[in-house]
Amino acid sequence: MGRLDAKVAVITGAASGIGRASARRFAAEGAHVVVVDLDADAGKDVAEEVGGIFVRADVTDPDDVEAMYDAAISRFGGLDVCFNNAGISPPDDDSILTTNLDAWRRVQEVNLTSVYLCCKSGIARLLEHGGGSVINTASFVAVLGAATSQISYTASKGGVLALSRELGVQFARRGVRVNALCPGPVNTPLLRELFAKDPARAARRLVHVPMGRFGEPEEIAAAAAFLASDDSSFITASTFLVDGGIHSAYVTPLDGD
Repeated sequence: MGRLDAKVAVITGAASGIGRASARRFAAEGAHVVVVDLDADAGKDVAEEVGGIFVRADVTDPDDVEAMYDAAISRFGGLDVCFNNAGISPPDDDSILTTNLDAWRRVQEVNLTSVYLCCKSGIARLLEHGGGSVINTASFVAVLGAATSQISYTASKGGVLALSRELGVQFARRGVRVNALCPGPVNTPLLRELFAKDPARAARRLVHVPMGRFGEPEEIAAAAAFLASDDSSFITASTFLVDGGIHSAYVTPLDGD
């Protein structure tokens, strides 16, 4: 038996990166997994791999969000975990001096408004089924200034963190825990694509990581599985940092120091 045995988990952005790794980890821990993504081909592959179901949904569309939770409950009879993980970090989101309003709004819609919609719909259903866990993917940039500017991304993740804290407090006595998962830079297709175009930017970010490397999706998935499980039953409204020590570092040591 795993820590998530028989729990029903809906994971957005589950076709790749942290979401895919989490779908695999949740399933290995015994969960029934609902894989949500816009990429139908990749999403179906992940769902088949983990023995779950795939739901194509635009998480900025309220009707799609409602439908994905209805599909989970219809198929598996309940809902226990909402992992609101979908997000974007496009190259035209850069310095505030160069990022245009369209880019700002697009990132806010996908990264923050979608979390609002998923929490609004998901928490209502969790309450109907006796409670559960909500995990919202924020970022280490929600708690400190980023060395490489992505102004709308940073602002959106700060919003996710604040929203998660408030919801965690609001619903604590009603059996719903809400936590903000805050990864550091993670070796995902999103980050690789961003930094392949600018190696100097990657090096500038990497130098701030005390562990001297980027995280792996599986490491973030392990943290998400913990927050989804009853092992974290006294944890809510938290800023759950999984960042290789970035948030605590003033300077990083050289090897051997």
